[in-house]
Amino acid sequence: MSAAPRQLVLDLAPRPALDMEDFLVSAANREALELVDRWPDWPHWAAIVVGPEGAGKTHLAHVWQMRSRAVATTGAALGEATLAAFGATDTMLVEDIDRGIADERIFFHLLNLARERKGSVLVTSRVAPGDLAIALPDLRSRLKALPVATIAPPDDLLLKSVLVKLFADRQLEVEPHVVSYVALRIERSLAAANAVVTEIDRRALERHRNVTRALAAEVLQDTAVNRAGAPGEDFED
Repeated sequence: MSAAPRQLVLDLAPRPALDMEDFLVSAANREALELVDRWPDWPHWAAIVVGPEGAGKTHLAHVWQMRSRAVATTGAALGEATLAAFGATDTMLVEDIDRGIADERIFFHLLNLARERKGSVLVTSRVAPGDLAIALPDLRSRLKALPVATIAPPDDLLLKSVLVKLFADRQLEVEPHVVSYVALRIERSLAAANAVVTEIDRRALERHRNVTRALAAEVLQDTAVNRAGAPGEDFED
């Protein structure tokens, strides 16, 4: 007898919740959250949020953009049109400058314009300003002088909270002991949490199964998100 065909799984990404009430707070990200909360009463005209990939920089940046009505761009897209766009609101979000700055001269002028017009620029990066490879000395000096709010790798409480949120974003009900099991064994990063939840969701849908500890253990064994020194995998429920 031939095996029953597996269900076709469509790769439809869930819509993430990006409002401030959806942002999960712990000691790891409180500094960056307080920076966003203080706007527009910033002591400076620009600031940088630094943190690893998947740490929540985009979430906070989105919240700030909505509050400030900022124009959003990326470091790789900076160009002549950037300065004109800034003039519409005097607020701008520049994301991912560690992935490249298309025009360093434009970026420097943008920061100067924000200071002159008492505007605001929020910048995000995975790398601290002093570690960026920037050729223009004036820009390098200006970025190093900006206030920096750092998002640290998540602590266990935040990691568990993020897992619960990621499962909820996918409309999955998962028992607390399964969440704890996964949090104890994955890398201490939000990128790892997202990767493991994505794969658990895919397999659960494909097999018409609930999310159990056995399914989580199987996914952890098959993916490269395991935390060094974590307990061995257990396939029993």
